[in-house]
Amino acid sequence: MSNKKTLNTLLAGAVAVTALAGVATSVNAMEEGTEKCYGVVKTGMNGCGSADKAHGCAGQATVDASGVEWVALPTGTCDKLANGSTEPVLATETPEATETPEAAEAEVKVDATAETKEEAAE
Repeated sequence: MSNKKTLNTLLAGAVAVTALAGVATSVNAMEEGTEKCYGVVKTGMNGCGSADKAHGCAGQATVDASGVEWVALPTGTCDKLANGSTEPVLATETPEATETPEAAEAEVKVDATAETKEEAAE
């Protein structure tokens, strides 16, 4: 009886490992003739894990058109789409807003006025 129980346990383990290996392969495998297209995915419609490693599963995109979420498309299609990229587009720091010419000019006038008042005080 012990041998039968051991054999059943081993068989169940082998089936589980085989099933898990098949799932892992199917999740990461892409069909021939397709490519990852970043930046065009609707919320919850991503293909698999994000490029920034925020998650590792399909269907977890939290915003539309994220540069780190991808969907598999026929090769060559991505370059034809607005915001589409075959490479992840990781977020960068937003550059500081540039001053308007009027604001820069007003700052210069304030500095000039301050200098004139200092000269008069001397």
